[in-house]
Amino acid sequence: MRMKVKDMDRKINTDKIKHIALTAMLFALALVLSLVESVIPIPAPVPGIRLGLSNIVVMFTLFFLKWRSAFAVAALKSLFVFITRGAVAGTLSLSGGILSLLAMVFLLLTSKNRLSWLLISISGAVFHNIGQISAASIILGTPLWFYLPFLLLFGIIAGSVTSVLLKVSIPVFKKLNIINQPL
Repeated sequence: MRMKVKDMDRKINTDKIKHIALTAMLFALALVLSLVESVIPIPAPVPGIRLGLSNIVVMFTLFFLKWRSAFAVAALKSLFVFITRGAVAGTLSLSGGILSLLAMVFLLLTSKNRLSWLLISISGAVFHNIGQISAASIILGTPLWFYLPFLLLFGIIAGSVTSVLLKVSIPVFKKLNIINQPL
């Protein structure tokens, strides 16, 4: 009997280690996508518009791992932005990332997984923009809500793109045996 308990403990520890390692690899992938995206100019009528490619990784983490892991990836990504681009950029990243995740977790929990990834992704992108515009308004001490219509429109576009890119990347993750559950 003692041997079975020991084997179960070893299995639990192995699963935890695999989960931590996968989360770390996903964080690294989010950083790479964030860096790649920072050199891709997007012609837009307002400054600061980005596709949010690293949010594909955050959504993957949310959908296939644990919501806590998704928050960890988003928070660590914001810390990286803080270190590499400064306090304002880090604050904007954190405020947008956390509000985005809160919205997506809320939708996942209340819909009991009946909403499409597209709708969840668009909601995440829109709330990311709302979080960032709120933080920027506080930092600058002036309301910037006139940007909101542009940001909402671009949030719909970016959320659609990231949802499609996540859906397209799922077969790769399955082939690498990173996920093995049916969609």
